[in-house]
Amino acid sequence: MCIVALAWQVLDQTPVCLISNRDEFYQRPTHGLYEWENSPIIAGQDLQSGGTWMGITASGRWAVITNFRDGQDKKHYPTSRGHIIQDFLNSDLTPIRFAQDLEQRQRDYAGFNLFIGDRDQAVYMSNRGEAPHVLAHGVYVVSNGLMSEDWYKTRHLRKRFTQELLPMLQQQKIAEAELCHAVWDILEDERKVIPELLPDTGISVEMEQLLSSTFIQSPAYGTRCSNFLRMQQGQWHWIEKSQQGATAGQIIEKIIKLK
Repeated sequence: MCIVALAWQVLDQTPVCLISNRDEFYQRPTHGLYEWENSPIIAGQDLQSGGTWMGITASGRWAVITNFRDGQDKKHYPTSRGHIIQDFLNSDLTPIRFAQDLEQRQRDYAGFNLFIGDRDQAVYMSNRGEAPHVLAHGVYVVSNGLMSEDWYKTRHLRKRFTQELLPMLQQQKIAEAELCHAVWDILEDERKVIPELLPDTGISVEMEQLLSSTFIQSPAYGTRCSNFLRMQQGQWHWIEKSQQGATAGQIIEKIIKLK
């Protein structure tokens, strides 16, 4: 998962609104959004390592992770970042307590940015420079750097998220198809950043530019799925759109009543 925009307790009727793209190598085996067997987790699944990049539970827990890009980090990490999401969703700990416990072993993982939450609390942390902290009500956007870093990529998504999607969600009567059209239009934005505005994450300028758009395409790596998640009217409403391969354009929709 490589870019996330979150509105936390901004909209009265939609306390959680999240849109995101998951970017990954096309050959990495993946299962689309589903309800895991013998588990409270609703999520897609990385079939190579067994974890996930984003998930929810019917109890109101939610989590999403992105990788932190550091081209100079050549270390091999034995633990998969995807298991962090799985562990949180299976846990009964408050978001901040879970994040504080994770902080004690954060160097066991490659770089990540993490949002975790429940109905009452949302927390952000990065194991590459941001200690766990509880989020105030507001809009938060993160990609592959620290949330405190001002990347043009995240600034662009924040603008579209706040100026286009959130006003639509405040309307009393808005067609679901119209909402989804707006979300996919935002998440499928292929606009690249000019070299002068690119971050320096230790990779080539050419690769930085390839990865600078909200939606990424290349021969081997790119946006695998796009997500639109809402907590609304006592239920989760999650729509996942497949973006690559034979299933490109496939929509999986889950409506989960909160317990």
